[in-house]
Amino acid sequence: MPHDFDLLVIGDANPDVVLGPLTTALAFGQREQLVDTGRLTLGGSAAIMACGAARLGLRTAFAGRIGDDDAGRYVRGALDARGVDTTALRLDPDLPTPLTAVLNRRDDRAILTAAGTLAATCADDVPQALLAGCRHVHAASYFLLPKLADALPDLLRTARAAGATTSLDTNDDPSGRWAPPGFDELLAVTDILLPNAAEALALAGPGDRTPAEAAAVLAARGPLVVVKNGADGALAHDGHTLVATAGTPAEPLDTVGAGDSFDAGFVSALLAGLPLGQALDLAAACGALSTRAHGGTAAQPTWTEALAAATRNGENT
Repeated sequence: MPHDFDLLVIGDANPDVVLGPLTTALAFGQREQLVDTGRLTLGGSAAIMACGAARLGLRTAFAGRIGDDDAGRYVRGALDARGVDTTALRLDPDLPTPLTAVLNRRDDRAILTAAGTLAATCADDVPQALLAGCRHVHAASYFLLPKLADALPDLLRTARAAGATTSLDTNDDPSGRWAPPGFDELLAVTDILLPNAAEALALAGPGDRTPAEAAAVLAARGPLVVVKNGADGALAHDGHTLVATAGTPAEPLDTVGAGDSFDAGFVSALLAGLPLGQALDLAAACGALSTRAHGGTAAQPTWTEALAAATRNGENT
């Protein structure tokens, strides 16, 4: 039976104000500090991933919630312009659209987010017809969306019952707790878990581990675990076997959203039928190529660009 969409992405969407690089410590006391670059761009892990997948050629739909304000109109317009279906992007009449400020400093960044509609986003924002009408469901920013997080096990279970595969990128936990009730239930219905190295170590729980060891711990709880490890590439663990890629060399202008572009590449590669090692190579290429411009979506690659970069890297290793 044909599907309406290849991919449904559930989660956060907001404008990002990206500033930097900051070459000194952030100064309070009403001090004015100048930086070289400032951009207003589409943000939110889920939104950036959706745009990356659409750029790679997937028929992509988005489900979430924005405010009835200028920021929300900007978000919807940006998603529409990149080919993402926003029919299920719900308008909240009371709460504002989330807003994030990203302050870049050399190879690191600080992220400040005003949650707005994130706290109200819930299961009712995800149409059942979309869950049943797509090949894959991806959820992002688990810790920023508490009501949606509670509903995710049932939502992903419904998608899987309809034949879809599922993935999750938790992103950072602002509370620092990393062990929410029901998380094991969620992992049991998650086919692919996509943390970065720091997130994998935190999600695996107490202990002194390498990223590969953390991936093994998490894979024992159900999903294929794919860990993004920056300049060191990426690795995947299915509970039995470890696969790794050295990644694609890059001289980044801006790493905002690179992990979300990686997610888009990995899901797209698996849906295209690529084996795990090649999927890792292509995902790493998507993440690296996305850093060629400021903001999370401006330099996301096409399938042809990503495949060429992944192939070149494979030939050089």
